[in-house]
Amino acid sequence: MSPILKANTLDIISHSLAQTRRIGARLGARTQAGDILCLEGDLGSGKTSFVQGLGEGLGVQEPIVSPTFVLLNVYRGAPGRPPLYHFDLYRVTGPQEALDFGLEDYLYGEGVVAIEWPERVREILPPDYLWISFRHMDATKRGLLMQPQGARYVALVAELTRDMYGGKD
Repeated sequence: MSPILKANTLDIISHSLAQTRRIGARLGARTQAGDILCLEGDLGSGKTSFVQGLGEGLGVQEPIVSPTFVLLNVYRGAPGRPPLYHFDLYRVTGPQEALDFGLEDYLYGEGVVAIEWPERVREILPPDYLWISFRHMDATKRGLLMQPQGARYVALVAELTRDMYGGKD
């Protein structure tokens, strides 16, 4: 039995990596400078594929790979679009380590921030962000639960929902 979702959440089932990327691209096309996307989920749950789609939506032309060993990859968006700051905090031991390498500068910067393993730094995140939980459902199927925190992200999820499923503006 699935839990009853809170208002403003969006629960999506993706049937393939390509579909996960397309969902990311649709969201990426709507992001703006200063947006923070927190991507929680087990290894192999689709977080990096989703970020590849985000990059596509931002007009990133270069291949997007997980920054597991370098913590951060920066990608230039299309002209007029913000850069993508892709963090992988799997190897970070806690909030202080993230502050020491400058995470806060990016959280309040001019790009779109996508953080894999955000639960490791939850204490230092701004109050407003979009939390996306990824879950394995079977070999190719993934669940994505989008939980907005703050008016900007409530509106972003509502816009994405209308785009994907139709409905009134």
